[in-house]
Amino acid sequence: MIVKAKPRKATGQSDNMRERVLSAAFAAFHEGGFHGASTLDIATRAHVSKRELYTLFDNKQAMLVACIAERARRMRLPLDLPPPQNSAALADTMTAFGTAILRGVCEPEVLAVYRLAITEAKASPEIARALDSNGRQANLAALTRLLTDAQARGLIGPGEIAAVASRFFAVLWGDLLVRLLLRVAAVPKPAEMERRARAAARAALALDAPSAPND
Repeated sequence: MIVKAKPRKATGQSDNMRERVLSAAFAAFHEGGFHGASTLDIATRAHVSKRELYTLFDNKQAMLVACIAERARRMRLPLDLPPPQNSAALADTMTAFGTAILRGVCEPEVLAVYRLAITEAKASPEIARALDSNGRQANLAALTRLLTDAQARGLIGPGEIAAVASRFFAVLWGDLLVRLLLRVAAVPKPAEMERRARAAARAALALDAPSAPND
């Protein structure tokens, strides 16, 4: 079972404290691993008391899940924009989405969480589940909603949305994530991230282009 953060009242002060705790927790997990990071260390880094820390989160696991969810949410921000009105705008939105995913996952702290999830897969499988549900699955669901709406408005053809979304992620990543996790590849430069994302959008949309442009 995945432990979630405790319900809280949304205030500027508590939001600021939560951001500090999550930032401190991510740094602690990155440096010492899940078991090596202590709640005292996280509280000290965040400049809060342990009592304040526990008003926000039940335990370290809840902090890690919240860290993963927050990073994943940032990757999906480009899809919060108004729906694209033509095929060129749709490709641009998908490019921005893909670039945000690459930029987010390629952060050292996020790659460290992937390695942590792999290392702890047997002892703490909930970490891997949280990473998968908040990251891969949530990103796939968000892209599927975008494409479904685009299809309803005639921006793409009547084919299978799942195949379009799958093609997008296949071209976006290739074997890059595996190579990054193995430390045999360097993190792509921003221009390369955008190039990969644009290529992914083009490849995905080419699978299901409408019979006539709808621009």
